[in-house]
Amino acid sequence: MKAMKRTAIANLIKATLFSAAAGTAFTSTAAEQQGPAAKDNSLEVIQITARKRVENAQEVPVAASAVQGDNLEAYSSAGMDIRFLNAKIPSLTVESSFGRTFPRFYVRGLGNADFDLNASQPVSLVVDDVVQESPILKGFPVFDVARIEVLRGPQGTLFGRNTPAGLVKIDSARPTQELEGYAAASYGSFNSIDFEGALSTGLTDNLSARVSVLRQQRDNYIDNRAPNNFIDDATGGYQETAARVQFLYEQDAFSALFNYHTRDLNGKPIVFHANAIESGTNNPRPGFDPEVTYHDTIQFSTQNVESQGASLTLEFDLENHTLTSITGWESAEIFSRADVDGGFGCGNNFVPGCPTEEMGPGFIFLASETADALPEHDQITQEIRLASNFASDFNYQVGAFYYSEEQVIETYGWDGLGFEFPIGYVRQDQDTTAWAVFASGEYQVTDKLELSAGLRYSNDERDFTASRFANKGDTVANLTKSVSPDDSHVSWDLALAYKYSDDINLFARAANGFRAPSVQGRILFGDEVTVADSETINSIEAGIKSDVLDGRGRINATVFYYQMDDQQLTAVGGDSGNFARLLNADKTVGYGLEVDTEWVLTDNIDAMFNFSYNNTELQDNDLFSPGCFACTVTDPLTDQGYSLDGNSLPHAPEWIANFTLRYTAELGDGEFYAYTDWSYRSEIDFFLYESVEFEGEALFEGGLRTGYKWYQDGNEFEVAAFARNITDERVFIGGVDFSNNTAIVNEPRFFGAEFKVNFF
Repeated sequence: MKAMKRTAIANLIKATLFSAAAGTAFTSTAAEQQGPAAKDNSLEVIQITARKRVENAQEVPVAASAVQGDNLEAYSSAGMDIRFLNAKIPSLTVESSFGRTFPRFYVRGLGNADFDLNASQPVSLVVDDVVQESPILKGFPVFDVARIEVLRGPQGTLFGRNTPAGLVKIDSARPTQELEGYAAASYGSFNSIDFEGALSTGLTDNLSARVSVLRQQRDNYIDNRAPNNFIDDATGGYQETAARVQFLYEQDAFSALFNYHTRDLNGKPIVFHANAIESGTNNPRPGFDPEVTYHDTIQFSTQNVESQGASLTLEFDLENHTLTSITGWESAEIFSRADVDGGFGCGNNFVPGCPTEEMGPGFIFLASETADALPEHDQITQEIRLASNFASDFNYQVGAFYYSEEQVIETYGWDGLGFEFPIGYVRQDQDTTAWAVFASGEYQVTDKLELSAGLRYSNDERDFTASRFANKGDTVANLTKSVSPDDSHVSWDLALAYKYSDDINLFARAANGFRAPSVQGRILFGDEVTVADSETINSIEAGIKSDVLDGRGRINATVFYYQMDDQQLTAVGGDSGNFARLLNADKTVGYGLEVDTEWVLTDNIDAMFNFSYNNTELQDNDLFSPGCFACTVTDPLTDQGYSLDGNSLPHAPEWIANFTLRYTAELGDGEFYAYTDWSYRSEIDFFLYESVEFEGEALFEGGLRTGYKWYQDGNEFEVAAFARNITDERVFIGGVDFSNNTAIVNEPRFFGAEFKVNFF
C-alpha cells in the first residue's frame, strides 16, 4: 500500500511539473482557442496582506498560499479545529498533544514539539492583525473568516516576534453597511451538532456592526476498559462556544474597528493509548482499537479553556500616507488533566504503592497522571505604523511594536492509579517584554523590476521563576529557580520582483529571522530549568507566479534553502522521565520545492493541486538526547546520549501534497455541486531521536462534500452532505515515550449533513 501511495504522488508531481513547463509555453495559443468564454471562467484574483497592504498574491515576492471560499468551508466541515490546515498547504503541518487546544505549527520542517504551556514556536499566528503568542490562544476556533494566509520563510521585518519559519495569518470577515449574514447547522457522527452564523449591518451611515457566533458539541464515544473501571463513552467529546463582535466606524479619512472575541471549551483531552505500537515495528499492536482505552484515571480527565480578547484598529488617511494603530489585549485560561501513560497500573518497584498484580496494555513502568493549567494570563500589544501612498516609484512603511505578557503556569501530578492523591505541584511565573522598530520600502527600478527591502530591530526580555512544592510524604524536594534571559537582534529582508509578462512574475528573496531565548521550567519531575539561546535563520528563495490558459490556470513554484544557527529544540520525555529540556543545535539546514496550482478544467470543473518537498538536517556533532524508555532507537548511542547529528527534524515530512476537485452544474432553479479533497504527508519522526516505533506512517486522508444551492426571495439556501477521512485511515500521529510506547491517533471517519442560508 505504501508503494502505491508513493507512485500516485510521484505521478501527480510529474504531471504538475509538466503542466508548469508546458502550460506557460502555450498560454497564447490556448487563449486564442478559448475565446471570451475562458475569461468568464477565469480564476479569481486572490488578495493577501503579506506586506501589510492589500495586494494581488501573484505580484508579491513572498512564498504565500491562501485558503478561502469553498476550500475553507470543506476543510472545516465536521466541527474541525485549526488542525484542519494540516497538509492542506505546501510545507505546512499542524499537530497537537492537547487535542482542540495548543496547536503546533510547522513550516518547512521548522516547529516546536514542546508540550509545556510556556513553549514558544518559530511559526507565528496572527489573527485580525494581533499576534497570538500563547499556545492556548492559537487554538481559537476558525469561523466567519474571510481568508487564511500562510507566509513561508522568515517574516521578521513586518511581523517580527517569533517568525523565523513563517506565519499563519487569519482575517475575520469585517462589518458591512449592507445587511448580510449566514446561518449554518449540521449534524453528524458521534451525535455532533454544529452551528455557526453571522449578522452584519449598518447601524448608522458611518457605523456598522458584525456579530459572529459558534456552537459545537460532540458526545463521548471512546470506551474505557481498565479493570474495575469499565466506562462506556468515557471520552472523546466536547462542548465549545465562541463569539466575535465587531464595530466599524468610517468617516472621510478615518476608520476605527473594534473587535471583541471570546471562547469557552469544556471537553476531554486528546486520548493516549498505552503500548499501542507493536515493539520493533511502527504498526499497531494486535487487537488495537482506537476507540477503546485502558486508563485507570479516565474519570478525572478533563479539558477546560476560556479565552477572551479585544483589539482596536485606528486608520487615518493623510493624503500621501496612512497612519495605522493596532492595540490588542488577549487573555486565556486552561485546565487540562489526562492519564498520560495511557494505561493502568505500573511496574516501578521504586515508587511505594505503584506495583500492581495487573497492568496494561503491556508493561507500564510509571503511572503518570498530570494536569497543566494557565490560571493567569494577560497579553498586551501595540503596533503603530506609517505607510506612504505615493503615486511614484518609491513607497515605504515605518513603525514600532510593543509586546507585554504576564502569565502563571501550573503543573500538577497525581499518583496515576485511580486515586485523588497529589504527588507534586509546580508554579511558573513569567513576565515578558519585547519591543521593536521597523522600516521597509519598495522601489520600482524599471517598469518590470521592483526592489523591496526591510529592516527591524528587536529587543526581548523575560523574567522567569519556577517553584516546585512537594506534598507530604513525597520524595521530591521543594525547589525554586529563576532565570532572566534577554537578547536583541536586527532582522532584514531583500526581494526582487520581475514582471516577465502580463501573466508571469518572477521573484527572489533573501531574509533573516530571529527567535528570542526560550525557557523550559516544567520541573515537576526534574530539577533543571533550561534556557535556549536565540536562534537565527538566513534564507534564500526564488520562484515563479504565473497565470496561464487565459486566466483558467495558475502555477506558482518556489525553491528555497535556509540555514538556522542555534536552533531551539526540545528534548521531550525519553527514558529520563516525564520531563523536557531545551537544546540549541549548532546548525540546521533545509531546502526544498513548493508548487501551488489551480485550474478551471471545464465550465463545470475546477481543480487544485499543490505539493512540497522538504529536506531538513541537524548538523551538530555535540548534540545529544535521551532516548525512549521501551522503543528501538536507531541513532548511535554515546555516553552523553543518542547522537542527533544528521537527523531530520521531528514532525517534518519530506512530502506534502493536496488535491481538490469541484464539479458544479445547473439543476432546476439552483446549482448542484460535488467537491472532494485529498491530502498526503509522508513519514515523520515524533522526536529528535530516530526510532523504529516512533516513526509515524504516511497519512493519506480524503474528504467529500456534495450539495445543492438555490436562490429564493433574495437569499441563498444550501443543503449538503459531507464526510471527512472517508477511508477511515487510522495512523499514529504522536507519542509519549517516557514510560511505554504510548501513541496518539488521528481523527476517525466522520459523516454529516448541513443546512445553510446566506442572506443579503
